[in-house]
This record gives sequence, C-alpha cells and structure tokens, in this order.
Amino acid sequence: MSSKINNIIKSGQDFTSTPGFFRRLAAQTYDTFLLAAILILANAILYLFTTGELIKDYQILQRIYLVTISFLFYGWFWTHGGQTLGLRAWKIKVLTLDQKPISWKQALLRYTTAIISWSFLGLGFLWIYMNKNRYSWHDYSSKTGLFIEPKK
Repeated sequence: MSSKINNIIKSGQDFTSTPGFFRRLAAQTYDTFLLAAILILANAILYLFTTGELIKDYQILQRIYLVTISFLFYGWFWTHGGQTLGLRAWKIKVLTLDQKPISWKQALLRYTTAIISWSFLGLGFLWIYMNKNRYSWHDYSSKTGLFIEPKK
C-alpha cells in the first residue's frame, strides 16, 4: 500500500501532503466542541420522549444511541465533501488513497478504528510519527487518508 500512497503523493494531484499530528489534533479539538453540542441536543431529544428513570434502566441503549449519533456526524461530513467543521478550518480533507470521496463503509471502518486508536491511549494517532507517509491506524484500516488542501 505504501507504494500506492507514494505514487499519489508524487503524482502532483490536488492534495499532495498529509497533515502532522498537531494539525490533526487541532481539527479534532474543533470537532469535539461541535460534537459535544450535538450530543447534548441528542440527549435532550431523548429525554423529551423518556423520563430520567427510564434512561437509568437502559444506559447501554443510551450509549449506543450517542455512539450512533457520533458516527452519523462524522460519516455524513466525511462522505459529503470530506470535511467536518474542524477539518475545514484547518484545510484538511478525508479522501480515499486515490483521492476520491469515501464511502459509508470506509467511514464506518475509519470511525471504529479511530475509537480503538483512542482506547490504546492514542497510539493509533501517534502512529503517524512511526509511519513515513503519516498515516494512522484508521487511515490504513479504511484505505483513506487526510490530505492538506492546496493553496489556491
């Protein structure tokens, strides 16, 4: 796969470089604030249809609901333009390795592997320091990557 990545980077296509760790972290920080607001709203909607007592009895369902909302947030932006608000602010785009929009299947793989990356104390994200192409675990698992938008 690394030869394919190198060919893409050397080919002079629109997106020629990958962001470093701190740029990725800054974009993720932006998205975390937006996602927190969305999850608060999603929880408020849930409470409109249930009582607080019901939620205590079904906490696992609430967690599944919130994880699903989170996936839909990321999945929608990644499959429709390749950019969340944080990625847009930092001029980063999620694309396939041949620089096409990603599919919902790739978005799901990317999302679940990113959760695993965080659960290993961020090792999946720090992997970009050990990889010459600066790809994380979720980049490899989903055959996608983050690319910096070229200056216009």
